[in-house]
Formats: sequence, C-alpha cells, structure tokens
Amino acid sequence: MNTDSRQDTVDTTLDAEVILVGYGPTAVAAANFLGAYGIKTIAFERYKDIYARARAVTVNDWTMRCFQSVGLDTDLLKDMDPTNTLLWKTYSGKELMRIDIKKSSLGQPSSSMIYQPVMEQTMRTGVARHACVDVQFGKQVTHVSQDADCATVEVTDIETGTKTNTRARYVLACDGGSSGVRTQLDIPLIGSTINTLWVVIDARVKQWWPERHVLKFWSDKQRPVVDIPLSMGNHRWEFPLSENESEKDFETKEQLWKMLSTMGITPEHVDIHQHAFYRHHVRRAAHWREGRVFLLGDAAHMMPPWAGQGMQSGIRDSFNLCWKLRDVIRGRLPESMLDTYESERAPNVAMITEVSEELGRVIKMTMTGPEKIKAMVGGLLSKFKLPMPPSPLDKPPTIGKGWVTGNISAKSAVGQMIAQPRVATPAGHRCRLDDLLGHGFVMLGDEVDPASLLSTQERKAWDALGTRYITVRSADGSARSDTDIMDMEGSLLKWLRDRKTKAVVVRPDRFVAAAYGSGLSVPN
Repeated sequence: MNTDSRQDTVDTTLDAEVILVGYGPTAVAAANFLGAYGIKTIAFERYKDIYARARAVTVNDWTMRCFQSVGLDTDLLKDMDPTNTLLWKTYSGKELMRIDIKKSSLGQPSSSMIYQPVMEQTMRTGVARHACVDVQFGKQVTHVSQDADCATVEVTDIETGTKTNTRARYVLACDGGSSGVRTQLDIPLIGSTINTLWVVIDARVKQWWPERHVLKFWSDKQRPVVDIPLSMGNHRWEFPLSENESEKDFETKEQLWKMLSTMGITPEHVDIHQHAFYRHHVRRAAHWREGRVFLLGDAAHMMPPWAGQGMQSGIRDSFNLCWKLRDVIRGRLPESMLDTYESERAPNVAMITEVSEELGRVIKMTMTGPEKIKAMVGGLLSKFKLPMPPSPLDKPPTIGKGWVTGNISAKSAVGQMIAQPRVATPAGHRCRLDDLLGHGFVMLGDEVDPASLLSTQERKAWDALGTRYITVRSADGSARSDTDIMDMEGSLLKWLRDRKTKAVVVRPDRFVAAAYGSGLSVPN
C-alpha cells in the first residue's frame, strides 16, 4: 500500500490526518508532538482516568529532549528527582559496586526518577494546549480497515454500544501489549515471557531511612530485590517469587511487610498503598507497519524493566514517527519515508531489550562476592561496548541505519545525536541549542555559512524541506549575521571538529542526517 506520491493538499473528506488508538504514555506523547506540528488528530481511549499503578520508574536525557521540542520538559521535570547513583549491596549492608551517573551532553538530566501517574497527567495537560487534537474517552476501536487513500476505524461507544466510523490518513496503534489492532491485522508476536513471577510493592514515604534516595539492587541467594526511590515521596520494591511461591502467599499487607522487614523497612517508614504481580515479556511484533497503520510502544515491542526503557522506547517511537508523518502529510517528503520508522527504531529497541535482559541476570544472580558481580557487570559492558554506567544512561543515542546520507561510523557525525550545549543569539539571549533549532531541519556550519558548502541542487532540495542555515561561532569572536549562534561553552564547535566536519544537517529529532565530507545531499 505504500506509494511515493506527494500530497500537497488536505483531503477534506477525512475526519483527521492521524488517529491514535489508546491514550497511554506512547499515545499522549504522540498527541503532544502532532499537536505542536498542527496535525489534526483524534485519539480514542476506553478509560478516562489515568491508570493509577506506577509502572515506569525513570526517564533519561534522550526522552526529555523529545519533550523539550514541544516545550513540556520544564513542567515534567518539576515532579522528577535526579538519579545520581546505582548501588549493588547485600542484605548485610556490604557494598558490592557503585556507579555514579555522568552528566549528559544532551542538555537534559542524565536520569530522573518519576511517578508515572503524575507524569502522564502533565503530558495530558500539554496536549490540551493544541486545538487540533481531539481526545475522546469512553470509545473503543473495534475494527480497522484501509485502502489506497485512507484508513477507517470503527469506534464503539462503551456506554451506548453505538458504532461509528472515523477516517484518517494514518492510524497509530498505541494500545499496549495486548493490542487489539495488532491482533486484528494478524501481525505475530516474536519472543517469550520470562517465567519468574515478581511482586511489586508501591508505598508512600513517611520517614526517611539511610540511602532512601539511591537506586539499589540487593544481591541475595534467595531473594534479590530492586529498590527504587520514585519521585514525589513514593517508593517501590520488586521481589522475585520462588518456584514454590504464588500470589496467594502475598495477598495481604501483613505478608508484604514480612518481605520489606528483611531490609529494615517498617510501617514507620512507609505506607503500602498497592501491590501487583508481573511476569516480564521479551516480545516484538514481526513488523511495525501495515499500510497506513503503525504499531508503537508495547504494541510493537515489550521488554523487561531492568534498564527502565519500556515506556521511554514508546515515547521515542512517537517522536521518530510523528515528525516524519508531518512532513509526509505536508507533501515535503515521500510516503516511503515512513518505512524508516521501523528501520531506525527497531535496532535501538533490540539493543536496549538485550541490555535489559543482561541487567536482569545481574539483578537475579545468586553470587554475593564483589569480584564476581564486577566481573559480571564488566562483561555486560564489554559485550555491548559500553562505558560505565550501562547505556542508555551515559552513551548518546545513534541511528544504526535509516534516513541519512553517507556511511555511519563511530568517528562520523552522521547518525549521531548532536550535543546540546548552551548557546547565545547575536543579541545576547542565552538558551539551550534546541530552543533555537525549532521543529524543522537545520544546517549548522563551523565558523562558515553552511549554505555556501551546498551545490545548487543540494540547496534546492534542502530548501524544499524548509531547512534553516546557521553559522556556529566562538563566544570569543564576533557575530556577523542575525542567523549566527554563539557557542558559549565551546562544546558544539568541539563536537563538530572531533568528527572532522565543517557542517551538519540536523533532523527534527536532533540526529544528523548529513555531514560535510561524507555527502550533503538529501537522503533518498
């Protein structure tokens, strides 16, 4: 169903340009991005209330940079706590290993602890800024069909049972691991479910205890534990159950207190407000696009929680796909561009899933010696060629393949996410780099007008995408144009020079699409 034809006019017979199925974090993120782009969007969600159970626990610099692009990062960060350290310990208090999280080069906190229901509410409030987004609760998508021109979803009103049809150019299925859209499209899931059953205990802090703010992994032969300081005075523990234990053994708070008491936690420290049981999935959809329908988040992939990347991966799916949808809908890019959504996102998701599995093995290990745990973690880092701490807490993201020009390598700027230092305008206004880049394509030159490096044909092609041309100058020098930016820290010029390039073209998601020296043509 894919075509390369461009459409410069909006089909007035459609109800929307994009339909969102579901309204969890992945869909709400997409609604924020599409709303900021002015794309008419309708979201259908069965339940009006935000799911009360906090599932995700953390966000990192990459995710917050996505939200920065739509002016939502400051509001979100107000309700988050920084994560500075990861700690492995025994129940007896013996420290096995400590990892200090390094400062990010992406202009956002490297890692922050969240309380998911509050974060989702802030995200929903962000969507309310955009009149082009219509969110309809009490509605369930019960069927999806499509043709060469549009996709049609059948929507059932939960209260009345009334069925209606809604038409749009594209449908984003963000309806979770049990996705009804994925099932209807008969897209198989590949992978498995890990047999171990975990009990997750959520509590509210009453009285601080030593190292309450540190994310800890308790090493023990019988009962390893993940100990998580959520934001806004919330806390979580995750315990694996043994083969001879079941949910019936931990139904009451009295039974849960016995588990918490092994770490010295009593009713004086916290109030338990909920608990749940989980098995972790390692699954992915066989493909993420079926014509005009796309799978995002858990509908496309599920991973263990140990790297804290499940919810974040769905948000990044949304960011990657939504700016591409915008430019396809506006006629700037061919529809075949949308195929790069899976080719760019799937390798990153696969890598993070594997890292999560490896971290889970470390967490559930039965060894207690510091030399053994260090060897195990060191082997993990070596396997994935990662620095301390494990990616993605420390290592900037890259695109392995996708919509770029030239070869991707560790030494090239192509495919890398550009650093985000503080910069200044010629008039002296200081801000973060992204706050000046906007939503579109930008070409940055190292003390040179980057447009001067383009051939006539290249300039015409980038102009057609609305590209802006900016010269980066040293703060010790002089501005020569209103479009110059001053590199206050010198780190942006250093970033370019370390990669031996005079200029780069930065995509709306801050990945480098092309670089001087390896080709400046618009990617095919």
